[in-house]
Amino acid sequence: MSLMLRICLIAASILTMVVMMRQIRRSKVQIEDAIYWVLFSLTLILFSLCPKIVYILSDLVGTEAPSNFIFLLVIFLLLLKVFSLSVRLSQLETRLRELAQKIAIEQFEAEEKESADSISGTEDHVQDQVAADKVRENR
Repeated sequence: MSLMLRICLIAASILTMVVMMRQIRRSKVQIEDAIYWVLFSLTLILFSLCPKIVYILSDLVGTEAPSNFIFLLVIFLLLLKVFSLSVRLSQLETRLRELAQKIAIEQFEAEEKESADSISGTEDHVQDQVAADKVRENR
């Protein structure tokens, strides 16, 4: 593995860790996501500091060059992350739809109750007027 590739991996890893730590402090990243990115960065740092591991894994996988193995691994890990985010997004969309339907039902029931109350209130008002008119007539 070339020195330039090692330097780029270390720089990218440190940058990723710094960004993740800042986002965690600001509470903008969920812990699961932060753990993924921190482990991702640590893996790249490990590969940068111990290139022998990359050579061994590259031989096991059958890639021609260790840099190709690194690219293959990064692409694979990012695809896994995209898939997990896609699953989470689908779950959130389903939950959002269910909550919107529940709110719509509750609003509809509240409006029905209001209209029923206003109708009975109108009937009560009319009955009160009739009773008041009878009292006046009796005087």
